[in-house]
Amino acid sequence: MLRFAAQRVASRALRPQATVFRARQCLVANFGTTIRRQNAKDPSKPGDAVLEEHKKLQSDWTAPLVHYDTVKAWSERPSFDAYLIDVREPDETIQGIIPSAVTLPLSGMSKSLHLAATDFKAQHGYEKPLPHQEIIFYCRSGKRSQTAADIARRNGYKNVKSYDGSWLDWVKREQSPSSSS
Repeated sequence: MLRFAAQRVASRALRPQATVFRARQCLVANFGTTIRRQNAKDPSKPGDAVLEEHKKLQSDWTAPLVHYDTVKAWSERPSFDAYLIDVREPDETIQGIIPSAVTLPLSGMSKSLHLAATDFKAQHGYEKPLPHQEIIFYCRSGKRSQTAADIARRNGYKNVKSYDGSWLDWVKREQSPSSSS
């Protein structure tokens, strides 16, 4: 008899937690379903456009590539409407950077893009790029510049590109005899 009483007390002690947990699962599962059903009934809701834009920003994507000739032209004619951004770390940029480029290390890029414009300028020394401005990212070999372009795109920047050969290509072409003409 005592054994049965102990089992009932133990099962009652566990039951509310299990019920709450199951209720949360149902709420989460039903919440997603409910949202989808509501949107399917009335696709003209203003929230749908926001959700679609969010899906586009979060989808897999590869930045368009630019080559040496484009970057060379940018470095010779800098503009306030376009940015050439080096995403290498500070210890790597000691080797040099492309003329007219600014630095924004990949390790802190996402955090920096969320800063207010004044805080961004105070931290990096130049104006924060606007979402519509053209940006070309480069790194050492081209891998991190693709990641940087993806991060920028996911943060609302629409006109981002990646320099295909990046720093290694730049140095090779600048040191070649044909580029010194």
